[in-house]
Amino acid sequence: MAEHLQTNVSQDLVWEIGRSNNSYLVKRKSGGGVQFSKDPLNLMNKHCRKYAGFVNNKAIGIQPAEKGGVTMTTKKTKHLNRPVANKHEVTWSAQKGGPKIYKGIANYTAKQGYRADLRQEAVARASAILRSQRPKKEDPEPKLRGSKAKKEEEKAT
Repeated sequence: MAEHLQTNVSQDLVWEIGRSNNSYLVKRKSGGGVQFSKDPLNLMNKHCRKYAGFVNNKAIGIQPAEKGGVTMTTKKTKHLNRPVANKHEVTWSAQKGGPKIYKGIANYTAKQGYRADLRQEAVARASAILRSQRPKKEDPEPKLRGSKAKKEEEKAT
């Protein structure tokens, strides 16, 4: 039986080394020097230790699925040194319905022992993605009101 391999480097050391320079870091001079992250396992897209997916052994990422819906990517602790093997993806279609998707995300993360502080952020990100996938309603044409509108209507008929 194979043992679980652990990395020889702590998560804190990885963060200290990679926080100022990594491939996911997006620095902006406008807005007071704000720093964002493009990490797919970063739920809030903030460049901070709490949300950094490349640092944490157990991380969650929520992305839009190709044909609508949501894909949740989780990082496994079993194969930390094998980047392809340490990711697990679960996809929910948009037809499933919002509350079922949110409950599925919360239940999956809770049962697999993922960080409880990220559950609410994961559900919020899935909600925002589903909201963005909904078709936009067109604004109705504004109706004229008052005496001038009645006169215009009489002229039209």
